Amino acid sequence: MKSPDIAPRPARRARRHGLAVVAALVGGAMTLTACGGDAKGEGKGDDKPAKASAPDITVSVKDGAVNASINGTRVTVANGTLTDVTLTAAQGGKKVEGTLSADKKSWTPGDRLERGTQYRLVANAQDAEGHKATENAAFTTVTTANSFIGTYTPDDGSTVGVGMPVSFTFDKPITDRAKVKSRITVSSSSGQQVVGHWFGNQRLDFRPQDYWKAGSKVTMKIDLDGVEASKGVYGVQKKNVTFTIGRSQVSTVDVTTQTMTVVRDGRTIKSLPVSTGSAQHPTYNGQMVISEKFEQTRMNGSTVGFGGEYDIADVPHAMRLSTSGTFIHGNYWYGDPSIFGRTGTSHGCVGLRDQRGGGGDTPGKWLFEKSMIGDVVVVKGSPDKTIAPDNGLNGWNMSWSEWQK
Repeated sequence: MKSPDIAPRPARRARRHGLAVVAALVGGAMTLTACGGDAKGEGKGDDKPAKASAPDITVSVKDGAVNASINGTRVTVANGTLTDVTLTAAQGGKKVEGTLSADKKSWTPGDRLERGTQYRLVANAQDAEGHKATENAAFTTVTTANSFIGTYTPDDGSTVGVGMPVSFTFDKPITDRAKVKSRITVSSSSGQQVVGHWFGNQRLDFRPQDYWKAGSKVTMKIDLDGVEASKGVYGVQKKNVTFTIGRSQVSTVDVTTQTMTVVRDGRTIKSLPVSTGSAQHPTYNGQMVISEKFEQTRMNGSTVGFGGEYDIADVPHAMRLSTSGTFIHGNYWYGDPSIFGRTGTSHGCVGLRDQRGGGGDTPGKWLFEKSMIGDVVVVKGSPDKTIAPDNGLNGWNMSWSEWQK
């Protein structure tokens, strides 16, 4: 038998429909409250949702990176400004000082990082509405074993003589010498063409065909960061270096007359008596560049292959001309000043009359005070050979065609 409740009644259908409509309206009201209005339903239905704002911090090195550059660390921010950046070495906690840009949009370390070191970086930023953001990164810089560095001369901001080459010495052998050479450019305000030349696989020098023009500015651009010079060995240097060429001074030593003629800016300013190498130990011929100056230094023959023939603890006014130990220096120990200008008595150096302790008005002191790093000393008339171009900063002893090879 059928139940009398099987057939739906119209009134019940109407009630259910009415409940459904109310539920829909309630749900709609809840939806409006969540998206566009406030809890009191006062928001306008055509208002756009408020867009959340927050600073967007970017760190140039990825979190967890290894073999990271020691130069390229940089923090930037969009939609806000940096409030503080802290970079510390993980071991020991040494803080790396840095520089925040004037607009507080970027931060860079004040100096390059150490190789093979783990660092931790924390950067904080805030936008105009007070929203804050933080970015963290931990990374390890490229190790010494997997990187190379070139020490170079002259220094940034220095003033040097007209003979001073740009000279790099790399701490590891370079396999791809062409690539490394192409990433170092040297230019002069004089417009002189500057060319690099390799001596072996760890030394690279740059010079123009003739001596630098006096008063010119020389700029060296080093772009070796990330350059693979040998398998698995990468460069870590990226910087610009500028130095100035001073007045022109070239001094010529004539061994046959035991005299030195000092020419500055094309004019002879002094002629000095000297004592060069003896017949047993003659002085090299050739163009030599002053690479170091010492008001006083020790000279020990055993350090340059002469055994115990001499050891003088207080040689005054010494200026280095070669790696192998050739100097032009003051000499007080001969006793008889008449040897200067008359005969060669040294083990290959060029000596000038001087006083012990470097005092007084002497030729040795005069030349020292009138000379600078990069000045040229030319020796001629010696029975010895011409100095090797890589024995000191003496690449001027190669012809321009040889140098360009």
